[in-house]
Amino acid sequence: MLKDDFLSRVLHIDLTKKCFRIEKRPELFEELIGGAGAAIRLLREECPPGADPLGPENPIVFAVGPLTSLFPLASKTVAMFKSPHTGNLGESHCGGRSAVSIRLAGYGAIVIKGASEVPLYLAIHGNQIFFRDASSLWGMGNSFTVGRIIRENEPGAGIRTIMRIGGAGESLVSYACVTTETYRHFGRLGLGAVFGSKKLKAVVISGKHSLPIADRKEYRTLYDEIYQTAVTSTVMKKYHDLGTAGNVLPLNELGGLPTENLKSARFAGAAGISGEALAEQYLGRRLACAHCPVSCIHIAALREPYADESYFYKTSMISYDYEPIYALGSLLGISAPEGLLKLMEQVEIWGLDAMTTGVIFAWATEAMERGLISERETDGLRFAWGDFKTYAQAVRMIVEPPNEFFRTLAGGLDRAAERYGGKDFALTFGGNEMAGYHTGPGSHLGSLMGARHSHLDNAGYSVDQNILMKKSMPPEELAQSLLAEERWRQILSSLVVCFFARGIYSPELVSRTLRISGMNISPSDLTRIGEEIHREKYLFKVREGFSFASLRLPRRIFEVASPAGAIEEEYLRKALAFVEKDVLGKASL
Repeated sequence: MLKDDFLSRVLHIDLTKKCFRIEKRPELFEELIGGAGAAIRLLREECPPGADPLGPENPIVFAVGPLTSLFPLASKTVAMFKSPHTGNLGESHCGGRSAVSIRLAGYGAIVIKGASEVPLYLAIHGNQIFFRDASSLWGMGNSFTVGRIIRENEPGAGIRTIMRIGGAGESLVSYACVTTETYRHFGRLGLGAVFGSKKLKAVVISGKHSLPIADRKEYRTLYDEIYQTAVTSTVMKKYHDLGTAGNVLPLNELGGLPTENLKSARFAGAAGISGEALAEQYLGRRLACAHCPVSCIHIAALREPYADESYFYKTSMISYDYEPIYALGSLLGISAPEGLLKLMEQVEIWGLDAMTTGVIFAWATEAMERGLISERETDGLRFAWGDFKTYAQAVRMIVEPPNEFFRTLAGGLDRAAERYGGKDFALTFGGNEMAGYHTGPGSHLGSLMGARHSHLDNAGYSVDQNILMKKSMPPEELAQSLLAEERWRQILSSLVVCFFARGIYSPELVSRTLRISGMNISPSDLTRIGEEIHREKYLFKVREGFSFASLRLPRRIFEVASPAGAIEEEYLRKALAFVEKDVLGKASL
């Protein structure tokens, strides 16, 4: 039985009719814990089969979990929708204050359907729901500016979240993101385009609801235990000191850092864009998500002189992480840190997913080298490795396309490679552009088989480094290992706990925290629930046309050696056959 009755409340908003209703769905949290579990159930219920991802019938589902606002590192919000980028399951997680704001507003989940005829933004302040006119905000391409304006006009400072889109979302770029609190994102798979299709410029959420707990003394003891483990953890210290950017040099040394569209897995300029170099030369501040003691968010202060006035400078604050450094740095051959930061800033301003954008530019650069495209297609741009100025120009041209080539790029890499060629070096997995790991078969298998085709689904790169670099593993065993990890991650993303804390939140600890929340769920129950959530995701995926037979394996990953040795196509196909039999067998039950 849920201790917090408010967690069971689902807020349904209809943008077409400008109305809302609240229903109680305790089973979403008692049976599926919340977060990803609640979101996938709601998505399956609310999204009609075959729905147009950019149509009014495609829902946006936000969900949080029972540990939100109670325990450290339980600070993520899950968003689910049908992806305009892949045409299938869209799932994205975001930190900042979004989860705490939803929970304190008195909701466990929010479902947004329909589409407005005129631009608007939603203001959700507890039980008060407002449909604000956003006509004056529509057309503002800079998502930072939008956030600043709304911040001045809405209550709830300090406990609110402001989710908003930039020009990319308005233009329905299939990989447009949603930005929250300036430096956090619902990044992948195109939630920003779904916002744009609904004429939804932003969502503001705040509340002051208090949270009941079953045993205050046990709660304080358990909270302190988790907090102390987090702040004394070697892994967490690394993320505090350098952030995820600390992965650049180790991966480069291993030979697992994708470089120049993965023509190589080592980058000669890695030292210049490493976490160490950025921290020493540009680090301006660190930030933390709500209820997180780690502060892994690193912000660079880029100081640039004005051209026409001496001793006056513009200082830009730019968030950096490993994935943007890989995608907009090594993958494009950019070793100049200031150039990299300027390119990151352009991607941020317009509201694009950094990883997808970088992989698309890398393909375009190689396609130009091979003569598949020319300056005629690129409207005069000449893509070249390391030329950050040209890539920065191209960012705007994706959002405001001058011709058919850039309109095609706005639809993603699979679409571009289908139209212009170069599929063998188009680095996509299940329609989602590659993450920054060429560590071995685990990294690529993990992206192929993952429910959202993300490196975060099962962390196959970790198996590469911890096991496959030392000994071989039969493909079926690798697949089974990744399936087990992915099913456990369904629990973490239902709580909703940051994956950085996966070494802290063991099944036994999770069971203890849930008891504090009034939920009696054993470690064995957690295993069963994780399998059920994973099954529900694949039921949705198959319903919307997914098949393992349609998965494309980029030829490039077999041409470049990884730290775990050469990757063999037959090995991956055997592993995928095992996954298909296991997943589809369970999905049919």
